[in-house]
Amino acid sequence: MLGLGKITLTHFKNYEFSSFEFPQQVTGICGLNGRGKTNLLDAIYYCCFTKSYFTNSDALNVHFNKEGFRLEAAFYNNGKDQQVVCIHRGSVKKEFLLNGIPYEKLSAHIGLLPVVMIAPDDIELITGTSESRRRFIDTVMSQVDAAYLLELIHYNKILQQRNSLLKKMDTVESGSATVLDILDEQLIPVGSSIHSKRKAFLQELIPLVQEFYQQISNYAEKVSLEYISQLNHENFEQLLKQNRQKDILLQRSNAGVHKDDAGFLLNGQPFKSIASQGQRKSLLFALKLAEFELLKRHKGFSPLLLLDDVFEKLDAQRMNQLLHWVCNENSGKVFITDTHRERLESALEKLNVAFSIIEL
Repeated sequence: MLGLGKITLTHFKNYEFSSFEFPQQVTGICGLNGRGKTNLLDAIYYCCFTKSYFTNSDALNVHFNKEGFRLEAAFYNNGKDQQVVCIHRGSVKKEFLLNGIPYEKLSAHIGLLPVVMIAPDDIELITGTSESRRRFIDTVMSQVDAAYLLELIHYNKILQQRNSLLKKMDTVESGSATVLDILDEQLIPVGSSIHSKRKAFLQELIPLVQEFYQQISNYAEKVSLEYISQLNHENFEQLLKQNRQKDILLQRSNAGVHKDDAGFLLNGQPFKSIASQGQRKSLLFALKLAEFELLKRHKGFSPLLLLDDVFEKLDAQRMNQLLHWVCNENSGKVFITDTHRERLESALEKLNVAFSIIEL
């Protein structure tokens, strides 16, 4: 079982210096907006994933008028203590240590302490661009498959070099074409591997999403998902050749797995076009619960679950179904924020689970 016993935040977001302990399976975090509920969840996520859930810029995680931040967390997993420390000193490269030993590469930490976050802006998964859905897929897969994460990092590095070269090229006859050939040769095998792994992953994820959606909607509707990729119909090498002139003209790479997407259908119709607010929320939670279940299957234990402000987003029935599943049917640690202590306590008491409340 994966758990978190204590976390200490120094100069992290709105926290000057604060320490919190989590003695029970479920922790409720209550307080008015602006008191730091979401920031506390983000600190937990950071210690699991080596970065914030909400921003890629560490500068935005630093307390006002401070130069850096420090996070220290005491996890335990199957009887073993896992002490995590992160130190960010502004312009200096941040340090990330496990049991006192610094990582050479942060990617080595991903997946050791699996975590699932559900936050209000996650509705972008349903209504937003393909980038948010690719990020969701990559986040889950990176925690399951370390080799996939390394391939993804390698692909993005080559893609960045390719796009940089395209911005300098005028015509396909340019002397840079030879360099472009070399970059394409490097990109093809890693891009093809990523496509193959994403396809297999979606085949595992889709039935789980459908099952959870039907449970949440009381079997009133049926959703389906599809993996949208240019590589579904043509091999990567042919795609790059076909798009080369276009790439040079537009000065960016127009073919590859960086264009992948996931499409949602509701009763056979495009989900985004016809779904109500309630249906969108149901699909979001189905996706996140499927993520939770998939991580649990691959890791052999439940990931940490961070629920931010979910009471404002779900009706009472959906909320009770969600809490029953995560708290009663699973043994993992759950952290829930809410602005109303009484509402949260009432919901947790009905579940008959051990819980504690932190008031901010």
